[in-house]
Amino acid sequence: MKVFVQDRNGKPLDPTAPVRARILLKRGRAEVVQREPFTIRIVDREGGYTKNTVLGIDAGYSQIGFSAVTEKEELIAGVVKLRNDIPKKLEQRKSYRRCRRCRNTRYRKPRFNNRKRTKGWLAPSIRQKKDAHIRLIKKIREILPVTKTIVEVATFDTQKMQNPEISGMEYQQGTLQGYQVREYLLEKFGRKCVYCGAEDVPLQVEHIIPKARGGTSRVSNLTIACEKCNQKKGNKTAEEFGYPEVQKQGRESLKATAFMNQVRWKIVNKLNCDYTYGYITKKDRIELNLEKSHVNDAFVIANGDNQVRSKPFELSFRRRNNRAIQTNRKGYGRSIRRKRYHLQPGDLVRKEGILCQVKGMFNYGKWVRLANPFGDIVNSNVRKVELVKYGKGLSFT
Repeated sequence: MKVFVQDRNGKPLDPTAPVRARILLKRGRAEVVQREPFTIRIVDREGGYTKNTVLGIDAGYSQIGFSAVTEKEELIAGVVKLRNDIPKKLEQRKSYRRCRRCRNTRYRKPRFNNRKRTKGWLAPSIRQKKDAHIRLIKKIREILPVTKTIVEVATFDTQKMQNPEISGMEYQQGTLQGYQVREYLLEKFGRKCVYCGAEDVPLQVEHIIPKARGGTSRVSNLTIACEKCNQKKGNKTAEEFGYPEVQKQGRESLKATAFMNQVRWKIVNKLNCDYTYGYITKKDRIELNLEKSHVNDAFVIANGDNQVRSKPFELSFRRRNNRAIQTNRKGYGRSIRRKRYHLQPGDLVRKEGILCQVKGMFNYGKWVRLANPFGDIVNSNVRKVELVKYGKGLSFT
């Protein structure tokens, strides 16, 4: 493992060994900048010689692979797990706002100009994933003297992915040519329930993979069912409901494909970096006899060959704030806690010499609930704990 180094102006230098970092800290020539990844700043040095470092990014919808490589070794590598709770949080916020409009509370003037979408608008869930790629690259550039950044991009033909034989006029017309969605599904499934086979009864449009389980409203994920079967199926997939043959008709989601097609160039243009394509990465990875993984793909993207590999990190993104609706103690129903407490869930603190993780705060922010390494939950006054590291944003483990 390496210790990352910055000069006194915050400019990244080549990483050093833990032994040398310990000596610099002991002699007072350096100070700790951050705990994970462990980074020090030399207080009596400005600039210095640095090796050429290439950063490879394996862009993805749910995970990002990264690897920084020099001519002789891999300096840092890992996988970042992206947040997938944004749509659920948006639905929750929408329900809160709907209830707020229906409550008998103070009058608020209507707003009509707050829904105009600017050029280049992205859905919040997609925008968060794009920003996560950018934040990761900027973070690595802060601790390593990166001279070149390469991002893997790809262009996908979604129609060809679903039907490789499609061509000509059929390619231009699409699946629903001449149909409404409901009529198309009735024709496709013979105007009967796909689960019990009931005919001549009211049929409902139903999701093979429920939206709550990651399914989409694409026509390939829709089927028809009677009300009884639809209610009985509930939140199960068709396979869990006992109909794997129906599940096979629900083709794989193209969310990741849509993400790559939508934002790949936005990332490259924002950071002004180089790019490569997936088929090149696959070819080089097979030649190096490496197994398929985000870390290995990023290593190949960074022009890795026979360099000494490093132990990969596992990273994740945490919410930066846990503001939520809570019960008002004065008896006025629910209210929003506007004050941001000093400590947030996921923060690392020290209590009586033991490192603990914050679970939450209560009593108007005067007490904190902690999880210690022994698996116990303890409560403490905030004056008796010492902050070690914030857990918000990009978190290294």
